Amino acid sequence: MQEKSIYIKVHPTPEGEIIAMCDSELLGRKYSEGKVELDLSAYSNFYRGELVGEEEAGSAIALDGFYTANIVGERSVRIFIRKGIASESDVKRVEGIPYMHLFKMY
Repeated sequence: MQEKSIYIKVHPTPEGEIIAMCDSELLGRKYSEGKVELDLSAYSNFYRGELVGEEEAGSAIALDGFYTANIVGERSVRIFIRKGIASESDVKRVEGIPYMHLFKMY
């Protein structure tokens, strides 16, 4: 049985889906470096959806299924890179924590 270690939440909007994905151990904390801040405490409800394993999280992501995505954590970021949706150049870091904000341009 695969460990469930990633939160994934889909927020439907008129423009399309917003995907929020975060490694579970990062929620409830705040990370900052310079002017950049990841507040996963105040915004934990944005990410806290279904707790799933890496394989299930990867299966839930479709290239054309979202118009924006907020991804935080090593495992979550790696899923988007492996699927070819993002690349290493899209990854930013705060206190060593990788994150990405992806937007689909029309």
